[in-house]
Amino acid sequence: MRSLCRRSADSLFDRRPTNMILQKIQQGLGQAGASLASLIKVALMSRRATPRERNKDLGTIIIMGNGPSLRDAMEHNLDTLMRYPRMAVNLSALAPDFQLLKPEQYILADIAFFLKEKSGKVPALWEALAAVNWEMTLWLPATARKMPEVGKLPDNVKVKYYNLTPIEGWKWLTHRLYDSGLGMPRPRNVLIPAIICAMRCGYTRILLIGADHNWSKTLWVTDRNRVVSVQPHFYKDDDAELKRAEEIFKNVRLHEVYENYAIAFRSYHNLKPYLEKRDIKVLNATPGSFIDAFDRTTLGAQKE
Repeated sequence: MRSLCRRSADSLFDRRPTNMILQKIQQGLGQAGASLASLIKVALMSRRATPRERNKDLGTIIIMGNGPSLRDAMEHNLDTLMRYPRMAVNLSALAPDFQLLKPEQYILADIAFFLKEKSGKVPALWEALAAVNWEMTLWLPATARKMPEVGKLPDNVKVKYYNLTPIEGWKWLTHRLYDSGLGMPRPRNVLIPAIICAMRCGYTRILLIGADHNWSKTLWVTDRNRVVSVQPHFYKDDDAELKRAEEIFKNVRLHEVYENYAIAFRSYHNLKPYLEKRDIKVLNATPGSFIDAFDRTTLGAQKE
């Protein structure tokens, strides 16, 4: 019996090199497939983007995610927050604090903003952007170039374009595609294109605040097996917005939600080595953030 067990263990050990080779082959084929798919996506989805500012160092910018921790930053570190250029995202133009923050940069990434039939808060968002009375750069997907709302923006709002095309595969290929502006790591969250566009502006140090990303804390399943996710923001969501969010999850399964979370967090890790090779530093100044790709700091630790 001992001899049989020993032979079985030896047989398993002998297969380890073979398993490792097969795993490497599988990974290589996966990378090749992802790279080919990325090239096809670029050909079908990407459009002319605004060229990247090269040989330019604008220093630090703060990207303000819409997580609830942004409220704490405004209450306790407003002076520090206002000391640096700021980028706002998605629906933040509808927040009462928008006129106070007056961000120099703004980015839209949610597909709902660019649909032909606009509903919910989207019309009000475009009205708020059209009412901006300070110098601001608005980043939009390149496919939104001909939207009628773009033509209604004032002259002080400068529009720049980027591609939301999701890129995966060989690192040498993905980094070249990022450089060209033809795509980016899978943009499951607006902060991915926000970081990319901040870099393309010429900022070399990027601080993230309001990037809580602790969505799993607000996720549960009802007794009717319905997935519910309440994602709070630094501004108060009205009943209509909460109803819209509930409708989005109507036919979503829990494993699909976690798969989406995994994609979002993986994208930060895919982006990090690209930024490091270009001497772009991203620091996460969000207390309790679930993003584990970037070094941590605090707004209070920032100096002139």
